[in-house]
Amino acid sequence: MYTNPTRLWTDIDLERDGRQFGTLNLPHSVTRSAYGHIQIPFAVVRNGAGPTLVLMGGSHGDEWEGQIALARLIRTLRPESIRGRVIILPSANFPAARANMRVSPLDAVNLNRAFPGDADGTPTQQIVHYIDTVLMPKADVYVDLHSGGASFNYLPCTWAHVIGDEDYDARSLTALEAFGGELGIIQVGSEMQGFAGTSSVSALSRKVIILSGEYGGAGSVSPEGIRIISDGIEGLMAHLGMTEAKVRPKGKPMRIVNLDDPALFLYSSSYGVFEPARKLGEEVEKGATAGFIHSIEFPWQEPVEMRFRASGLLAAQRTIGQVEPGDCLLHLVADSRPG
Repeated sequence: MYTNPTRLWTDIDLERDGRQFGTLNLPHSVTRSAYGHIQIPFAVVRNGAGPTLVLMGGSHGDEWEGQIALARLIRTLRPESIRGRVIILPSANFPAARANMRVSPLDAVNLNRAFPGDADGTPTQQIVHYIDTVLMPKADVYVDLHSGGASFNYLPCTWAHVIGDEDYDARSLTALEAFGGELGIIQVGSEMQGFAGTSSVSALSRKVIILSGEYGGAGSVSPEGIRIISDGIEGLMAHLGMTEAKVRPKGKPMRIVNLDDPALFLYSSSYGVFEPARKLGEEVEKGATAGFIHSIEFPWQEPVEMRFRASGLLAAQRTIGQVEPGDCLLHLVADSRPG
């Protein structure tokens, strides 16, 4: 665990009532700017005592739905309409967002695989360290908004975590229900294979309720994803008692699913171009054809047929045609058993 203080600073007073917006400032000395700073958009809306809700988007720079929804919230949320505090970091990895990249162009670090960060590390590690040591400890609920970025597309879904603690798990699941949406993913613990170092690790180590989610992708912007996020934040604030708004009446029941089985993920075995055989939202069976990988070097060869390794709902699929061994082509989700 790193003990050095954060290098980031801001003129925003996190304890002051009112509506403030500005920047987090990260010292970054380069040839063109010897005493320069990376300025990361930041906002706080506070009205007296009450819960603290931390909202983060853009930990991956090419994921836009969360960034847009949080920018709208900054423009519209007024202190007199809430009780407590909302901290908003719309484009956490701002250098990556400016470059339309998943990882930062400054250090090639994936912000959501870098927790707990390092006060003396690369720019992205320093941003993570601020989130981990300053923002996360203040949160009653932390929301980390994602989408599939340029390389993936997702059915809109919201994630919650259970850890085997009766009180925590109940609060986590009621927060998920309040956020709403048609698809909810329940993850046991904080890490899946390949997902170490996420914001969930930081939150669960402090027993902070964390929701995350995927709300589109394909390198574009999903208006439906933005709507789900905005409605979800409104519902969550009502659930937390931060607003006078009534909790929304329940619509279509949320389908609760999981990603517990590694076989739900399908990876490329070859170099080539992937032709999917099924569409997002389809129910598929183990052994069915998932798609074909075509060789462009040897077009006379038959394509490699890829088959699903499990049964489930096709929730995410690669959007970039060209693949190589180890690229994730898609993943399914499986219905959770009652209880």
